[in-house]
Amino acid sequence: MEIKKAIMAIAGSGTRFLPMSKVLSKEFFPIIDKPLIQYIVQEAKDAGIEEIIFVISPGQKMIADYIKPDKRLEAFLSQRKKDKQLKDLKDIDDVFGDLKINFVVQKEPNGDGHAILQAKKFIGADEAVAVLHCDDIIDSDEPAIAQLIKVFQTCNSPVLGLKQLPKESLPAYGVVANEKIANGLHKIKKIIEKPTFDQAPSNLVVVGKYILTPEVFSYLKKAKPSKKGEIFLAEVFDKMLSDGKVIYGSELRGEWLECGDKLKWIKSFFYFALKDPRYKEELKKYLKTIK
Repeated sequence: MEIKKAIMAIAGSGTRFLPMSKVLSKEFFPIIDKPLIQYIVQEAKDAGIEEIIFVISPGQKMIADYIKPDKRLEAFLSQRKKDKQLKDLKDIDDVFGDLKINFVVQKEPNGDGHAILQAKKFIGADEAVAVLHCDDIIDSDEPAIAQLIKVFQTCNSPVLGLKQLPKESLPAYGVVANEKIANGLHKIKKIIEKPTFDQAPSNLVVVGKYILTPEVFSYLKKAKPSKKGEIFLAEVFDKMLSDGKVIYGSELRGEWLECGDKLKWIKSFFYFALKDPRYKEELKKYLKTIK
């Protein structure tokens, strides 16, 4: 199966980023001069994705407004000969312009599995699909989701992105019990969410990048919501594993830049800023002056 579609669920309330997330959706927090979502869409596009399904909350218009060309602003910048700013504006169209974009509304924040299920109407009955979370940027020569697509094309089973972390970090993540198949490739036996140090079965954690097969959607449809009405993808994966289904995990090459809370986002911002040739030297000088 070729994978040409990607789901990006951006309906979350972003409570970890309050008070800013009261007025600015989390996926629009900047990394240097671009919002998080643009990095993730660029990754998908570089991997050959042609269609994006955004799962949004009711009334969420920011992504649609961002994608839509602003002819008035373009004319203003052109008239004032602000060529650099005009190029920055047109970079948006370079990323989004030739992609097919669909939107689906998740009426209530009922878990990531529920969000992904809302996108099913745009996915064919026999199609596999990529899923990318805007919290997770992988800085690598080969797009992270392209790495997973390559694994999928050899196994035709769901594939989860994995990263190794030190033991002290494991309780904050979903950690996999695994059977190593080859260098960087694993069969997943179980996923334990936020284990204690003693419960963690490995040092491999799940990154927010997946390849989902049609069978995953069948399980999502049958999943029983929690008492709060939530459906979580990790629990669906565990149900599949308990039924004897095969799910693979692939260790992603590249630097994992997390943006799931304020401190991780700040660290990711500095990582990219200190690599950017426009700013790195001046920024390094400035940081040395701070005591």
